[in-house]
Amino acid sequence: MKLSRRQFIGTATAAFATPALIGRAIAATGGRDLPIPDVLDLRGGGGAPTLEAMAARTKILEGAESVTVGYGQGFLGPVIRMNRGETARLNLGNRIKEAVTVHWHGMHIDGAQDGGPHSPVETGGVLEAALDIDQPAATLWYHSHIHQRTGIQVYYGLAGMLIIDDPDAPDSGLPQTYGVDDIPLVVQDRVFDRGGQMLYAPQGPTLMMGYRGSEILVNGAIRPKASVPAGMVRLRILNGSNARIYHFAFEDGRRFHQVASDGGLLPVPVAMNSLTLAPAERVEIVVDFSAGATRLLSAPDSNMGMMGGGMMGGMMRGASPEAVADGGVFEVMSFAVDNSRTAAVTTLAKTLAGAPTPEFGAPVRRRRFALNMGMGMGMMRGGGAMAINGESMDMAVINEELRLGEAEIWEVSADMMAHPFHVHGTSFQVLSRNGRKVDYATTGLKDVVLVEGTAELLVQVNRKADANQPFMFHCHILEHEDLGMMGQFTVA
Repeated sequence: MKLSRRQFIGTATAAFATPALIGRAIAATGGRDLPIPDVLDLRGGGGAPTLEAMAARTKILEGAESVTVGYGQGFLGPVIRMNRGETARLNLGNRIKEAVTVHWHGMHIDGAQDGGPHSPVETGGVLEAALDIDQPAATLWYHSHIHQRTGIQVYYGLAGMLIIDDPDAPDSGLPQTYGVDDIPLVVQDRVFDRGGQMLYAPQGPTLMMGYRGSEILVNGAIRPKASVPAGMVRLRILNGSNARIYHFAFEDGRRFHQVASDGGLLPVPVAMNSLTLAPAERVEIVVDFSAGATRLLSAPDSNMGMMGGGMMGGMMRGASPEAVADGGVFEVMSFAVDNSRTAAVTTLAKTLAGAPTPEFGAPVRRRRFALNMGMGMGMMRGGGAMAINGESMDMAVINEELRLGEAEIWEVSADMMAHPFHVHGTSFQVLSRNGRKVDYATTGLKDVVLVEGTAELLVQVNRKADANQPFMFHCHILEHEDLGMMGQFTVA
């Protein structure tokens, strides 16, 4: 059931004003079948389909409908597929009562194509997008990026996964049957009030530390169940949460292999038993389900900085998902083996053909970025004390000027807590964390890095951006971004 633009904004505003109604009067029952998102296939050229931001009422909790927004559907958006070497075309429309954008997160495109805060689609408007795709195959995503409204718009559903394919790349040997052994997982946390309405009401510590939810959604469903073949399955995982950091592991402790990160495949599969994923990061893992059914769990998010103890720490933990094991470990989703499905891959290759190799020049300069969190009641009330290098985001100010194709070292330092740092328009290499060298084979190319202390990044931007439509760099805790922990840069 679709809502009018006025109804969406009015209902959402009413929800913001009722934080006391948080609770579980309507049960958040998990276990429904994992929804597999539809695919909007832009490969091979052809016409330009329309993708519209729209409002709806969506059934997420049993027995209730919540106001949501989505791209082309009621909540979230389809998985968009594009080919390297092609120009992907689509028309971006807007049927809600405020401006939106579509930011192509992780894409190597010009600033004029990037979909940042300077490219709004006003109510009733349509923007013609032509995206020139030239980067390795990777799992990316797209989301709205309106200045000071990104948190609420993404929270209510303006986000989706995007997959770039490279038809000329050699076969990696990875599973690739979409929805069967190659499965997209958009993981988010949400708060619902006692009537089943999704609630976004950051204030006080939830504004300072980022807004976290007590219910875990995967592809828009609460703790769903995926049916998988008894063999190797590729999971493309996006942390689409506003602030929560996940520490994933399987309930039975089984080992899995990471095969890709933000910017594409890793050189070789990396074996692990657990995985940390910060907001906006993507990872691809391959799991062997010949060992049978299991649950994907997460340890709690402890990224509370100086607020982690005492009364405020307790307030933050009040939005924690229900624990299923000691230490606050909670369920994300479950997996059941379906023997009627055939696993196309039974053995993982030792190396991953087609993995990108870093192609950076020698760095010619060093820049330093300090991610600053102010304190005091002004920031508690959303007074804008978040900043980078002491400057809060100003749409009229260009903070940095880069030269096209020149490599630089960016030294990023985090204040008070860990911050996921994102750079538009490129992928970078993480050189070190807190002075310790990082092995490229374990991280691959990135566009988001979780900074706890300091990190050194090798950055080279090969696409142009002018002062009218610059690129952004920012913390991807969306409340921090909206409060000013963001800057702008040009490339010429």
